[in-house]
Amino acid sequence: MKRIFLVLALSLIVVSCKNNEEKQSESTDEATQIVTGEDINIKNYKGEFLYLTDGAVLKGSSFIYGVILNEKAKELAERVKPVKVDSFDMVPVFVKGSVSKKAEGAEGWEEIITIVEIINVGKKPAEADIKFEEKKS
Repeated sequence: MKRIFLVLALSLIVVSCKNNEEKQSESTDEATQIVTGEDINIKNYKGEFLYLTDGAVLKGSSFIYGVILNEKAKELAERVKPVKVDSFDMVPVFVKGSVSKKAEGAEGWEEIITIVEIINVGKKPAEADIKFEEKKS
């Protein structure tokens, strides 16, 4: 009888400890997510940057984002300016930023990016997707 009681007690202790370890691991994961939750939307983006007086755009192979004109976007525009040949040239860039939906009722692209860090700026303008040529008659 004592052996059965001892086996039951040990089984109960082992199962309780196992559940406690799982709960601790879950709470550790949640804490990690809370700590990194603010930075989770910040990602690297590689694309072509175009800045005009009234707005800016970042165009990648599978996305087009309007750019929020904060200090980093203005700094990027200044770094891109010497590379551009024409005012409509797009320059390859590599930036870190956070993408979000535009505010309701606001004009512009559906998704907008807030640039937080400039990683790299290309040394020459990107080739145009469409070239217009004038025909000489």
